[in-house]
Amino acid sequence: MISVHGIDYIKGMCELQVDEVPGGVIYLISDGNVFTWRKASMDFNLDIFQVGEKLNAESVNVKALREKKRFVENVPRSLYGIRLKVIADPILDDDGEVVGVFSMVFPVLHPMMSAFKDFAPVLSDMFSDGVVLFVTDLNKFVEVQHSENFELPELRAGDEFKIDTTPDKVIKTNKAVSIEYPSSVYGVPVSAACHPIVDEVTGKIVGTFGLLIPKVVASKLKEVSQSLEDGITEIASTIEELAASASNIHVNEQKLNNSIDGITSLSEEINSVTKFIKDIANQTKMLGLNASIEAARAGEIGKGFGVVADEIRKLSEESKSTVPKIKELTDKIIQKVSESSEMSQSSLSSSQEQAAATQEITASIEEITSMAENLNEIADRL
Repeated sequence: MISVHGIDYIKGMCELQVDEVPGGVIYLISDGNVFTWRKASMDFNLDIFQVGEKLNAESVNVKALREKKRFVENVPRSLYGIRLKVIADPILDDDGEVVGVFSMVFPVLHPMMSAFKDFAPVLSDMFSDGVVLFVTDLNKFVEVQHSENFELPELRAGDEFKIDTTPDKVIKTNKAVSIEYPSSVYGVPVSAACHPIVDEVTGKIVGTFGLLIPKVVASKLKEVSQSLEDGITEIASTIEELAASASNIHVNEQKLNNSIDGITSLSEEINSVTKFIKDIANQTKMLGLNASIEAARAGEIGKGFGVVADEIRKLSEESKSTVPKIKELTDKIIQKVSESSEMSQSSLSSSQEQAAATQEITASIEEITSMAENLNEIADRL
């Protein structure tokens, strides 16, 4: 109980330390009927218990006045939108009569909410891309902490949160919620996480704690890795086409080489035929010579046979003279075919090397593509 003579001292003390009380406080003095004096913290100045307002007949102030003793009462959220703890002490005059009540009203906050202003500024500096931290009650943002390099002006303490946002979903489900917002919502991609704040006594949810983290670096990293992956995919497609072309070249060169081998064989057969023609020409010449001798012996009777013998010898000479030309042409064919064969072999070897190099390049590109996919996965986790 408090002496009436100490009221001025109490008022002075309240004036000095009202804004030092964690979570805030409202100090009140009533004369038994109405509130006659009020002092509230800047952080806790609800529009309740105003000077001149009548006391509720069932209030803790009236109980303290009536029973002449201190009363402590917890006020449910349903009355004022916030849970309160009220302490009421009767004020006595020199005769011991109750002439008024001094009371203190404290918001009943979860430790997370009451400590938010202490830890939030420190925590916000730990995020390189910035962060927005917040706590809510069941309807609105109670506190919001923006970092220097990331602010969301649309989130302000005292504003009600919207339907289907993370705090709304947490309150409806009583479970932690995470959402990835595209850049169309906040201007940059944002990762949002929110957790329920549960009353230690009742076990009921009383609010939420959440944070919004911009994913600027992750977004850029994903864009770069996506561009890299797209570019590599296009290059890989081109390389595959080149590899297929090189394979076709290899097959065609192999066929050409086989054809050249066939031509060489034919040229060798032509040489054999030429030798055979030369042998026939020699034999025909001998036959013509013998026929001429026999025609000379026969005299007049053998003159016609002699003419035929002369023609046979001429034909033999012409056939024999044609053989070197055929051989010369055949040798030239063989030479050219040999040169073509060497070039074909060189081309075949080059095409084989090209195909092998293309396979190696394709394998390297597959490795780079895999790394690009890993970059995408890392960006998604950031």
